[in-house]
Amino acid sequence: MAGLTGDLDTEADVIVVGAGPAGSTAATLLARSGLDVLLLEKSTFPRDKVCGDGITPRGVKQVLALGIDVSGPDWIKNRGLRVVGGGRSIELPWPTLQDYPDFGLVRPRRDFDDLLATLAVKAGARLHTATTVTGPVVDDRTGRVVGVEATVRDTPDESDFVGAADARPVKAGRRTLTFRAPVVIAADGVSARVALGLGIAKRDDRPLGVAVRRYYESPRTNDDFLESHLELWDRSDAADPKLLPGYGWIFGLGDGTVNVGLGMLNSSSAFGRTDYRALLRTWLDGTPPEWGLRGEEHAIGPINGAALPMGFNRTPHYRDGLLLVGDAGGAVNPFNGEGIAYAMESAAMAADAVLQALGRPDGPSREAALHGYVAAMKQHLGSYYRLGGIFSSLIGHPKIMATATRLGLPRKHLMYLVLKLLAGLHDSRDGDWADRVVRGLTKVAPSV
Repeated sequence: MAGLTGDLDTEADVIVVGAGPAGSTAATLLARSGLDVLLLEKSTFPRDKVCGDGITPRGVKQVLALGIDVSGPDWIKNRGLRVVGGGRSIELPWPTLQDYPDFGLVRPRRDFDDLLATLAVKAGARLHTATTVTGPVVDDRTGRVVGVEATVRDTPDESDFVGAADARPVKAGRRTLTFRAPVVIAADGVSARVALGLGIAKRDDRPLGVAVRRYYESPRTNDDFLESHLELWDRSDAADPKLLPGYGWIFGLGDGTVNVGLGMLNSSSAFGRTDYRALLRTWLDGTPPEWGLRGEEHAIGPINGAALPMGFNRTPHYRDGLLLVGDAGGAVNPFNGEGIAYAMESAAMAADAVLQALGRPDGPSREAALHGYVAAMKQHLGSYYRLGGIFSSLIGHPKIMATATRLGLPRKHLMYLVLKLLAGLHDSRDGDWADRVVRGLTKVAPSV
């Protein structure tokens, strides 16, 4: 179980803020390369996160790249995606590709994030939990980020902080610490406190989603397909059910439970005016009673929600010593709401830029290497996310979504292409006709 290292040293080569998939991936890669890494996490492990708990083959590639063994019983493998809508259902196996494996995974974030943080510690990163970063520390002379300020909560494991040279009491049980490093990686999620402290605001011209989810005991637990529902029916008025824009999911966890949730985009007129928790209940009221998803009898815990920052809705991804990764940089896929894969991908690119930069003398060459992260992100996902932004604006209209579902689901070849496009699962070279179509579309789309 990941926990506080107890190391009093508040200086490092790199500070990583947030120990989710993005932050822990970056910390692991940097520590393995010999850098001194401070990983600061506001929670304590294990801790939960609002997520579908599903990892597509794109995310599995990143997990495998860290050397994680996914053959054990804690990893639930799936064979593809089942799409439900318009009175139809189609099963789409994950494609066989050069670039990505042909299976997905399911593992609750409570376990997954703990595992990744523990991996970072094993690599040599110094993890401080219960440490809430409140903003960046900026050098008045250069304007560069040279560290972060954080509020540390006292727990039995944190007594070692007492007496640290730059610790200042805040109130009973809390103190403020200043952590310093020449480079800071912000992986602090949708709150993006570090980016906001540097004046990097959210972009309103990019898509934003919201998702809610809940766990249930259900016989659907052993499903080897991730299930996506393209229709959300609000049945709060039985005489006048309404089709709302968005998508729902049911992911089996293999332990007698399922993760069930729904998402909606800000391209919908219903965004911000919908009681999403109530909508989840009314949508599930339309599922077969034998699934156990109606009412409260088989529900586990509350319905929790979170925002989904999509399509690079916070830029630039680098400024004055600060790199944004994962949700902090709006890296969620606007096609499908997937965040884990892209969080880990952005972290790997950021780690590469930092390694290149810190291997050079302080000055213009080091700065050029750090700016290379911005260029890498644009080249990697910029055009694809521009397409995703167009897609998200279209499906925000229920009639368009219903028509596309009715016409598209019966056509297997079309759905094969749609799967590759929406899930980002195509080969970057060679491949089949669908790979070439996706590459062609992204080639003509301008980069965001």
